[in-house]
Amino acid sequence: MVTLTHLKSLQAVELSLRKGSLKAAADTLGITPAAVGQRVRTLEDYLGSDLLMRGRSGLQPTAQLEAALPDLQLAFAALERVTDALDFQRVSEIQIVADPDWADLWLAPRLNTFREAHPNILFCINGSGDVPLRLGAPDIRIDYGEGAGEVLFTDVVLPVTGPDNPRRIADWNPVLQMEGMPLLHLKRQRDDANHPGWVEWFQKFGHRESGPDRGVHYPNARLALDAVRQNVGFLVCGLSLVLSDLEDGSIVNPFPVSQHLIAPHPYRLKLREDAAKRPQVQRFAAWLRAKAGETCSEVHKFQDCNSD
Repeated sequence: MVTLTHLKSLQAVELSLRKGSLKAAADTLGITPAAVGQRVRTLEDYLGSDLLMRGRSGLQPTAQLEAALPDLQLAFAALERVTDALDFQRVSEIQIVADPDWADLWLAPRLNTFREAHPNILFCINGSGDVPLRLGAPDIRIDYGEGAGEVLFTDVVLPVTGPDNPRRIADWNPVLQMEGMPLLHLKRQRDDANHPGWVEWFQKFGHRESGPDRGVHYPNARLALDAVRQNVGFLVCGLSLVLSDLEDGSIVNPFPVSQHLIAPHPYRLKLREDAAKRPQVQRFAAWLRAKAGETCSEVHKFQDCNSD
């Protein structure tokens, strides 16, 4: 069936229009804006015509799509009602949409402990996992930023690098130790006060005067940290994402941890109202809160032990 073959593409088109942008649709689906754009282009290539155009007030349907848009919107509204009505058939399945770096670097390394205790609970995290992505709202959302939701923890942001790099700056310059050193950045940190990086860190603590935004920009923290472990350069990132690396020495903090920034926003937990009544979701949410509490303690302990 051709319609089913392109169901994810149709979903990307409908969500992009409903939310007003590819980025907003991507946030809802737990994938990247580029992936949403690819789904839209796949359908446009199949049909041989454009479906979306950018207007002053955001994305708008082309004339060809506009004729089909009411049916498309009704169809996805009906599908969301069906998924809600049949949710009892997926009592052992938890659908999660989360901040990608948090999911890759905080949740994934810890999730096996929950799986060992609850082997029958299946996960779909940001569109992949034990079960396929389903239409409709996720059972759980983990967001970084403002808005509603239960606070899990607030991170601190600090420099990290490979174990061979600190000696490069030790005798370089007692004041401008980082002048000329290779800087690594996350793309989202550019001109984004919600994700402080090197620009903000240098403004507060010094160590460098020129080119705080120069260097290689990575699309996510996982790739940037792979480069850090290979001593490619220095990165500013959230402490909670690298606690295990710091513990095993695969990366190090080249400055006193007192030279850190408080993340402007916390990670927040949001449960879909009907999903929150399911025992499996309640068990996972309780486990998540406990692990988040451990992270709070670890972050505070790390600060206390390294603030001299």
